[in-house]
Amino acid sequence: MSKSENAPIDDLRSALERLRRHPGQLIETSEPVDPSGELAGVYRYVGAGGTVERPTRVGPAMMFTNVTGYPGSRVLVGLTASRKRVGILFDTSPRELTKKINDAINNGVGPVEVGQDEAKCQEVVHLATDPDFDLRRILPAPTNTDQDAGPYFCMGLVLGSDPELGTNVTIHRLCVQNKDEMTIFFAPHRHIDAFRERAEARGEALQITINMGLDPAIHIGAEFEAPTTPLGYDELWMAGGIRGEGVKLVDGVTVNQKAIANAEVVIEGEIIPGRRDAEDQNTHTGHAMPEFPGCDGAANPALPVIKVKAITTRRDPILQTLVGPGEEHVSLAGLPTEGSIFNALDKAMPGLVTGVYAHSAGGGKFLSILQCNKKEAFDDGRVRQAALLAFGVYSELKNLILVDEDVDIFDANDVLWAMTVRMQGDTDILTVPGVAGHVLDPSQSPDYNPMLPAKGTTCKTIFDATVPFHLKDAFERAHFRDIDPRPYAPGLDLEYP
Repeated sequence: MSKSENAPIDDLRSALERLRRHPGQLIETSEPVDPSGELAGVYRYVGAGGTVERPTRVGPAMMFTNVTGYPGSRVLVGLTASRKRVGILFDTSPRELTKKINDAINNGVGPVEVGQDEAKCQEVVHLATDPDFDLRRILPAPTNTDQDAGPYFCMGLVLGSDPELGTNVTIHRLCVQNKDEMTIFFAPHRHIDAFRERAEARGEALQITINMGLDPAIHIGAEFEAPTTPLGYDELWMAGGIRGEGVKLVDGVTVNQKAIANAEVVIEGEIIPGRRDAEDQNTHTGHAMPEFPGCDGAANPALPVIKVKAITTRRDPILQTLVGPGEEHVSLAGLPTEGSIFNALDKAMPGLVTGVYAHSAGGGKFLSILQCNKKEAFDDGRVRQAALLAFGVYSELKNLILVDEDVDIFDANDVLWAMTVRMQGDTDILTVPGVAGHVLDPSQSPDYNPMLPAKGTTCKTIFDATVPFHLKDAFERAHFRDIDPRPYAPGLDLEYP
């Protein structure tokens, strides 16, 4: 790899420059595209993947440079919608990403403050006090489907702080409601929502910045959850750990809050205390937007409201978005899931679990596969104990599949093979009913299962597709001669070994 391909990444533009040197990872189009429904409809076929309605595929990231109604604007989708692409951006192989994330957990680097003269994100400033200010005309917020409650910022990293608890960054769905207001959806027990509640109890607005167009390490670092990142933990340390240097922060122009200095776009604002608005107040569709499980989320009738104070951008900014249920969510949520589970299990049971994959079918949250290395009969029980521990580490996890070391956890066919020939339903499926899950899974509701106490609770399931230790010899796979096939089929780009 050339020196230019290894140039450091510290913002979105340097990430894109690296991808341009890897054929097939980024395409740019000047074909006119409407951000309302059309952009997502195009990318659904090009590279969305994940739990998106079929047909779809995992493909390149895509830059739209001719956005209808927004001359000069650019919209990027799918930056991390491929595990291979994340590996390119993180200087590692796709299979080693879990361990790369695990290293970041153990070696975080704190953010650093810079002056406004170094803040690329403040090259252009739009103040809400300007009589012509209208965020709907400044930024091309897309809609994913025709049923969306409105235009959404889907990759807005919300940065908030509490005077006692510290700072938190996380991604939430943000629906544009009018020229200077947005609603924000919080799943239960999100840390910035706790900051908002505490500020509201004091009768104060929570001042925030919404940062878009970032080094992908920042977005992925922001997706860690408790207990790996407890209340008040600043997830920017995770991004610093991935890159080996701190994320640069700058003071906001109109709010007493920090912003990501190298962001393409920053929206400055505050969450109004006591105010609640319907998410679909302008459209009355009853739907929010397609969420990571693959279904349309219901529009929330009463959400907190953000009053926008300013928009600051780089010159010729790139707005970054995602297709809600796509493979991009799998990377954003799944890699922190994998790193958190692997980190906890490796500390509790060193060497027993050698790999973790947060599968696309679960949107990076609901389904994980653990690769297990049994060395004695006692390990038959220990791998199931590891599964229970994984549920504690990542509360939104719903289903776990345990497989042996000879199974490729990234190959769904291989995992299904193990479940077919190495598992009996009456002895190898374990259930844990009535525990906390995630409100966006439509099956996690008393309407679906009257035994569930509330929406967002679920039955968690362990599928043990590992071979009982005393029968390992009987389940050994057929071994083929190890021959390098590349000279025989040079045009196939074959993986070897």
